[in-house]
Amino acid sequence: MPPMDLFRIENERTGASPGIVTLWLEQEGRPVVVLDHDLIQKLERTLKSLPNNADGLILASAAPRAFVAGADLQAIAELDDDRLHKYLQYASSVFGMLCELPYPTAAAIHSAVLGGGLELAMHCDGLIASPPADHDGKPGRPYPVGLPEAGLSICPGWGGTNLLPARIDPTNAIHQTAIGKPMNFDEAKAAGLFDQVADSHDSLIETARQWIRDQKRPVTRTGTPSRWIGCPDVASKVLESLDSVRGELTQAPGVAVCDAIDTGLAKGWSSALAVEQEHLVRLRNEPAGKQAIEAFFAKSAKKA
Repeated sequence: MPPMDLFRIENERTGASPGIVTLWLEQEGRPVVVLDHDLIQKLERTLKSLPNNADGLILASAAPRAFVAGADLQAIAELDDDRLHKYLQYASSVFGMLCELPYPTAAAIHSAVLGGGLELAMHCDGLIASPPADHDGKPGRPYPVGLPEAGLSICPGWGGTNLLPARIDPTNAIHQTAIGKPMNFDEAKAAGLFDQVADSHDSLIETARQWIRDQKRPVTRTGTPSRWIGCPDVASKVLESLDSVRGELTQAPGVAVCDAIDTGLAKGWSSALAVEQEHLVRLRNEPAGKQAIEAFFAKSAKKA
């Protein structure tokens, strides 16, 4: 059993070299993983404990209903501005630890991955997904994948504006993020979001391991995610896409998304994160943001 203050780590091999290690996210008593402060602290401790001589890392989730449901919306709604900034900045620094590991990383996505959950996954080099799990012998419903923050009249805060356009068609990515419209699994697969798709839920981890085995070594790290809009192979296309859709995105979240992309292209990853977070804090204080978040909580309470 792992220490209570660490997530479970599964080594591919025993002995001096652990092979590819799998980190299992889980919150006891919850069917989903929520990126609250305690969980982020636990993730930080676990990432610090990883062996340097591993062959790769798989970031997986043991939660039955979602890979990661997203950020702690209660914190976004209730923390004062200074504490909310610190929460967002702290999580960014922990997610960034994935971008410093000396071996390939892959997120193993088995179910819903939304908002901060997708942002966390996109800090990994690869996104490996499985089809929805069967239910009562029938194919499961396609699960949601995307950045829905604008649907709550806010915006991403952990790099989503700069990450998604580097993985799918940037015009579609910018538009989806600006209006808060997630894809489902089938749409995300067709868009090319996933680097590989397993045949089934049961083969997801082995598929992720094989993807990692196929990556070039050694891994070159720059302190930023390996795939974001500042990478030379996508920057010009993202700029072209941004210019083509900017005039359509006049609502506050869309303007924030465009600003964060502009900043990333012009000033780099850290500046883009700072701009995202400034906008998120500002937008949650606006009447539209407050009303949308309150409505979300009210709807959730009725379902409980």
